[in-house]
Amino acid sequence: MKKLTVIGLALFSALLCYAQKPNVLFIAVDDLNDWAGYRGHSDAITPNMDGLAEQGVWFSRAYCQYALCGPSRATVMSGVQYHTLEMKKVSKKINMKDSEVAEAMSTLDADLMHTYFDKHGYKTMAVGKILHRHVPDGSVDKSGGRGGWDHNEDADGKGIESNWKSDKTLTDWAYYNGDESEMSDSEAASWAVERLESNHKRPFFLMVGFLRPHVPWHTPKKHFDMYDKDKLTLPEYRKDDFDDISEEGQSCINSGYPRTEWAIENDQWRNIVHAYLASITFADAQIGRVLAALEKSEYRDNTIVVLWSDHGYHMGEKNTFQKHTLWERSARTPLIIKAPAMKKGARCDRNVQLIDLYPTLVDLCGLPENDDLQGRSLKPLLEDPDSTWDVPAFTVRKDGGKSVKYGSYRFIEYGDGTQELYNHEKDPHEWTNLAGNPEHKTTLQMLKAMLPESW
Repeated sequence: MKKLTVIGLALFSALLCYAQKPNVLFIAVDDLNDWAGYRGHSDAITPNMDGLAEQGVWFSRAYCQYALCGPSRATVMSGVQYHTLEMKKVSKKINMKDSEVAEAMSTLDADLMHTYFDKHGYKTMAVGKILHRHVPDGSVDKSGGRGGWDHNEDADGKGIESNWKSDKTLTDWAYYNGDESEMSDSEAASWAVERLESNHKRPFFLMVGFLRPHVPWHTPKKHFDMYDKDKLTLPEYRKDDFDDISEEGQSCINSGYPRTEWAIENDQWRNIVHAYLASITFADAQIGRVLAALEKSEYRDNTIVVLWSDHGYHMGEKNTFQKHTLWERSARTPLIIKAPAMKKGARCDRNVQLIDLYPTLVDLCGLPENDDLQGRSLKPLLEDPDSTWDVPAFTVRKDGGKSVKYGSYRFIEYGDGTQELYNHEKDPHEWTNLAGNPEHKTTLQMLKAMLPESW
């Protein structure tokens, strides 16, 4: 009898421990640049992301470690730099398969984020695009993969001719002609809502991945209609922007994607921006469905919400419409964190990194410290967004290019050794390369010394 009492007390203590731990709602949005959510682009209609920011901390200077979907997401979910994983990869492609990311972590004797939470008592669930396609099979309740890209089709189910023809990208912009409820993001939101309406006996870690505004920018007409296309603010652009940039730097521009000069000549720039903003608003609507379900649920007051995107996206800046560069527009990403007992409606202007998300959640949830992680917890900034944070943010490319954002400066060094240096305080559009200016030699040398040679 005494033994049974001890066992009962142990079980009660375990349940009490689980009850006290916060849940996590982890929302990933594909190809969302920093236009969206709380003081982003002046025209962006994102009431749900804005509302979330008003309940938490908006990190205005958050940076990805690799401005491409697969590598960025692998870094976020592993908590280690992509080159560390890449040494263990099987394929030669830039984007590691989800199974390869898991295999690399196994080789490192380390856990992906959701696996670590599962090992410490959490129920893990996932829908949509989390890693490049989903999350590896294992102890996680999940629905399908990342879903289809929702291309426009004719009555026979064949693809309709695009505005932009290239075998390197799905880029296109048009009203979506299918059923909105059957779009991948709509279905992902519905699945997540069902989970939030369910009863969970353990704390949960719910991952929800949305595809839009990833190309093609095919979105229901009603979201286009929320904007007056003729009054949209187009990005800043200079035709002579590349006059002080090396050929290696210019090679970051992918020839398969539209160029700004082409968009201007063909009167398409405004149409592209219109479609991208409509796609953002569509994604915001799906995010709103999930956040509304959380608000109505029993988990409302004990759930951490993280909203992030894998990287930014050029919308005509630097003469391109793409990701995968080392410039600010591509490296900078939205990040909002709402956590119980932390700051609300605050803005943090410190340079932070997506690789910090894993250790941050471990810290906020009171899990044992994970020594394998290479980021650092953002909890001090969630408590006080103005705290001292003297930390650089790194972004790299497959071709050997690497960059560091420190203070107001961005320093870039390409594989051939050519360099760029920008002071965002005076030059937010990165139009003036200071790398060859002797007045900035000391700053350049300091920033260059921050870049790990092994990268």
